[in-house]
Amino acid sequence: MRALEILDPGPRATVQDAGRPGWRSAGVPVCGAADKTAWRLACSLSGAGGGAGEGAAAIEFALRGPVLRAVGGAVRVALAGAAGRIEGADGALRALPAFASATLAEGETLRIGAVEAGAFGYLAADAGFDLPLVMGSRATDLRAGFGGLEGRSLRKGDRLAVPGPAPRGPERALTPPPPDAGPLRVIPGPQDDHFTPEALARFTATDWRVSAEVDRMGARLQGPALTHGARGADITSDGLTVGAIQVPGDGLPIILGADSHTIGGYPKIATIITADLSRAGQLTPGALVRFRAVTLDQARAAAVAARAALDKALAAMRPFHGAGGMDLAALASGNLVSGMIDAQAPRFPGSLEETP
Repeated sequence: MRALEILDPGPRATVQDAGRPGWRSAGVPVCGAADKTAWRLACSLSGAGGGAGEGAAAIEFALRGPVLRAVGGAVRVALAGAAGRIEGADGALRALPAFASATLAEGETLRIGAVEAGAFGYLAADAGFDLPLVMGSRATDLRAGFGGLEGRSLRKGDRLAVPGPAPRGPERALTPPPPDAGPLRVIPGPQDDHFTPEALARFTATDWRVSAEVDRMGARLQGPALTHGARGADITSDGLTVGAIQVPGDGLPIILGADSHTIGGYPKIATIITADLSRAGQLTPGALVRFRAVTLDQARAAAVAARAALDKALAAMRPFHGAGGMDLAALASGNLVSGMIDAQAPRFPGSLEETP
């Protein structure tokens, strides 16, 4: 069977997909890709999940990508958030930019560079990875030790099997949706009544700095302490969601990430809206974060707009020729001429009609 062999895993690489959102009530973290937009783009470019990128497993890598080699046959790969370099068995080199695909011939090596913006990049393979489903997902839960490849980060010598035959057809590239550099939008609560009016105003007026304590579980922020009101800094433990912002007794907010726990006893001052969760998942130490409160209707509208921008980027996917010179298959598949041209005819099919 075709596979990608890990020659160097980089700082940390795991297998992630859409996660396990339906299992939080049973105490199981969602996990899955920290940046689901980038993950979907990579999967769609590679052809994983039938091209939709809605459920396939991909490699999520932190800060710098892994070094991989195709074994057992050719494997089409695609990158999101980082660029790479392909080394042929004969020593020939070709570049693979971010948000593009390339087919690795058997024995070819891909070296992925640094993540271009944020914490995580993604590598997808043409048919996804042949790993067992655990509670309906292949996502790695590092703390519980299940999912992905044996519930752990990837190591040198690991092989991720890619089912099915080698891919055919042109390579592809796309332009990702434009990044949003504005404040992270939040819906206040559900325990914003545990804070003084001054603390609530300070929460959205402060440029918070991400501390060194940031990973897939969450991000601790640095800034002025938020004062709890008469109801105090503790609540009866209740359910948590990805994007919830807890404020413990020290008054410093914690943004909960993809691997976060499912219940907690600190009041939540706000919750990041769905449209901004991918941006929150890419936070790195030292980054500045600001919040802006929105209504539920505004959050719903933002989710619709974000999905429309993603669909537009996917619809504009195009043949890509840069990874290995001219791609004749891609060229032949392009609609270069809408009809045959006859030099003896007064006009050719598709031409503008002459005005008398």
